[in-house]
Amino acid sequence: MVSERKPYLLTKRLIDIIGSLCGIILLSFLFIIVAILIKIEDPKGTIFFAQKRVGLNGEEFKMFKFRSMVSNAEEKLQELLKYNELSGAMFKMKDDPRITKVGKFIRKTSIDELPQLFNVLKGDMSLVGPRPPLPREVAEYTNYDKQRLLVTPGCTGLWQVSARNSVGFKEMVELDLEYIKTRNTFFDIKIIFKTALVLFGSKNAF
Repeated sequence: MVSERKPYLLTKRLIDIIGSLCGIILLSFLFIIVAILIKIEDPKGTIFFAQKRVGLNGEEFKMFKFRSMVSNAEEKLQELLKYNELSGAMFKMKDDPRITKVGKFIRKTSIDELPQLFNVLKGDMSLVGPRPPLPREVAEYTNYDKQRLLVTPGCTGLWQVSARNSVGFKEMVELDLEYIKTRNTFFDIKIIFKTALVLFGSKNAF
């Protein structure tokens, strides 16, 4: 089974390296503009937000995003958990008061996710794969849920292009496991192109 998947994994890694490098170069001007806007709104805060996530085989790594929340967002999380709009081991709140003005825009357009291209280049993530969970989320996983951790997490995946945040945790797991079972190079490319379409007009993005 491993030998059968090796050509696919090598091709996937090659696409990740080329794709992330091209993305970083082509989007460098956008990176600069977003960085300036973030600093103008909140000069004391950082431009990037590094958050501990769980990747392949349960290994933890730091995932990068443009900061879209106030500096003390993690401290305020506990008092907002009761407003969680998703079921299961994830937190999402449509009108999260911690999100800045610039943050609302870059989240709606998913621009905040672009620094993850550096994670892809490094090898912590892939362009396509299951969403990398938080350690506190994994702590609530069943053995069935942990199957999501058998592959490298991705910037986008079947869940994102199928339903995004309009489904609960259990549905997300099923979509991720479906991807893991059927993944191949053409499927990955299809998801990447479909992601571009979702970004321009998804009403489920928050």
